Amino acid sequence: MAEFVLVKCNCGSEQPVFKYAKSIVRCMNCNAVLAEPRGGEAKIIGEIQKELE
Repeated sequence: MAEFVLVKCNCGSEQPVFKYAKSIVRCMNCNAVLAEPRGGEAKIIGEIQKELE
């Protein structure tokens, strides 16, 4: 099971995100929130493109 996912932001930028992020993950391009911590698996707000190994 992959622990990283490739997330696409509304601005079109893609970046890898740790599925169990402990802090808010923001897009490096537009600063939009891509993932929020939830005490376990993070809530992914952007569109998941694929799981990374």
